[in-house]
Amino acid sequence: MQTPQHTYASFTFRPEDLLGREPIVLDLENAIPEIHGRIVMITGAAGTIGSELAAQVCAYVPATVILVDQAETALYELDYQLRQQFPQTDISCHIASITDALRMAELFSRNNIHIIFHTAAYKHVPFMERHPYEAIKTNIFGTEILADLAVSYRVGKFIYISTDKSVRPASVMGATKRFAELYLQYLSHEYPGQTQFIITRFGNVLGSNGSFLIRFAQQIREGGPVTVTDPLAQRYLMTVAEACQLVLQATATSDGSEILTFDMGKPVRIADVARKMIRLAGLEPGMDILIRFTGLRPGEKLSEELNRDESEATPTGQLRAVRFSGPAEQCMRYAMSALQKALDSGRAEQMVEVLKMVIPEYISANSPFTKLDDVRAGQPVLTTDR
Repeated sequence: MQTPQHTYASFTFRPEDLLGREPIVLDLENAIPEIHGRIVMITGAAGTIGSELAAQVCAYVPATVILVDQAETALYELDYQLRQQFPQTDISCHIASITDALRMAELFSRNNIHIIFHTAAYKHVPFMERHPYEAIKTNIFGTEILADLAVSYRVGKFIYISTDKSVRPASVMGATKRFAELYLQYLSHEYPGQTQFIITRFGNVLGSNGSFLIRFAQQIREGGPVTVTDPLAQRYLMTVAEACQLVLQATATSDGSEILTFDMGKPVRIADVARKMIRLAGLEPGMDILIRFTGLRPGEKLSEELNRDESEATPTGQLRAVRFSGPAEQCMRYAMSALQKALDSGRAEQMVEVLKMVIPEYISANSPFTKLDDVRAGQPVLTTDR
């Protein structure tokens, strides 16, 4: 699996150089029989993770790869590249929204899908803090549509791409991803022995579309300053190649009903990444290129977690697994109904109130929604986690 290099002006860097640890390399031979000859759907296929995953899946010679995305130009380019690289593979591209239930049902009815890699999501924390309607509609209800169809059409495996920001979320984006995790856990318990639901949690993926690494490189090329939110801000980091390995390994080894993460070592300070990139450009931080701290943005925390309780995680090689807890059926049914009513109201505060009701550990950070945490104190909590 090759990792792309990024060149800006007079310097070249590899995301692996910025991890602060050795890159994780897994033996994925056991993933081949899971995909070979199967019909595989990838949502968000034109994104950074989706497109790399599509190439890896095509290399395993599936019967058909169904690629779904709303981004017309990016999907067109991906379709062209994959057809050039894998001329013998049946590649079926569809411009579509995962929130369109009729459109998704049509795709399921026409194809006997065996595996779904669900990567489609809105992911930018500060931006989604301003657009909770879209975050909820896509990240939660889009996932609900796909997952319900997977159960109805008896899809073998459903691999969901989540994030460390879903753990004790501080943002709308993180809360929507956690809510979707809970819904998949509910389906797993409601329909045992049918679709195997597997959740994979990523750290920050270096080099993905819109990542801070790309922004830093652009700022260095322009002569600075490089803008970092906080000198103490730190994140778990992984490469696109590692992210795809995690997904494929999860497909091969998991029997469902668990959350999988990588052992990514210790989180890395973002300011240290900025300094290292400046030095890779042959420049000196603080002299040739200034670093300016701008403050945490809406929804951002200083640090993230991979699991609520690390003692719950079972190590398997370089993977960590946590079994699903048993959500209350009535609570999840009520939660989805309440969230739909909030969405229909068009009121952002009402939408976020429902998220906080379902996810009691969701405490907003640097956000207009922090006032909801004050009024929530003392009110009854609806929980689907334990």
